[in-house]
Amino acid sequence: MEIPPVVIDRLPLYTRALSALEAEDREVVSSQELGTRLGVTPAQIRKDLSYFGRFGKQGRGYNVRKLLDELQRILGLDRQWRMALVGVGKLGRAILGYEGFAPQGFRIVEAFDTDATRVGERFNSLTVKSADDLESVLSANPVDVGIVAVPAEIAQNVINTLVKCGVRAILNYAPIAAQVPRGSPPQAHRARPGAPEHDLLPEELPRPRLTRPRS
Repeated sequence: MEIPPVVIDRLPLYTRALSALEAEDREVVSSQELGTRLGVTPAQIRKDLSYFGRFGKQGRGYNVRKLLDELQRILGLDRQWRMALVGVGKLGRAILGYEGFAPQGFRIVEAFDTDATRVGERFNSLTVKSADDLESVLSANPVDVGIVAVPAEIAQNVINTLVKCGVRAILNYAPIAAQVPRGSPPQAHRARPGAPEHDLLPEELPRPRLTRPRS
C-alpha cells in the first residue's frame, strides 16, 4: 500500500507532540487530545496511523511511550545517522553548533572546507579537514547524510563527490538547483515546509534543498 507523502510529513508532528506528553509523564493520550494539540482532526490522526498498523484501543487511547517508539522506528530515529558537513563558514558554524541533531539520532562526524585558513580548526570533537580530502575520507569512513553549505559555484562538484562516496541523502544549502547524477544512491526530494527533514534544523537556519536522482 502506497503511503501518501503528506502522511509521512505529519509523522514528525505526532512525534514531537508525543515527546512533549512523555515529558509531562503522560502514559495515555486520546486522538482527540492529540488533535487539539496539533490542529488536526482525530479522524485524520487515526487514518494516518492506520497506514502503519493498529495502535491503541477504542475508548482507551494510545500508549504514549509505545506509539512514540513506533513512530521513531518508522522515521528512522531509533538509529544513528552519520553526517558530513562541507562548508564551515557562518552557516556551517551555526549548523555545527545546533544541539537538536543528537536527540533525533543525527550526528555530524566530519567537517570539511575549501578555505585553507579553516582547515585544522576544531569544533567540539571535530577537526575541519580539507575539501580536497572529501572523497578519500568518506570512502574510508562512510556517512549517511551530506550537508552542503558552500558557495553556489562549487556546490555541484561537492554534491557529485558525496554521491560518488555513497551518501544516501543530501541537504543542500547552496543557492542552486543541484542535480544528483542518474542512478545514484540518494533517494531524497526537494524540501517542503513541514517535511521530516526540516525537524533536523533550527528555525533560524534557512531551509535546505534536497535533491532527487534524475530518472
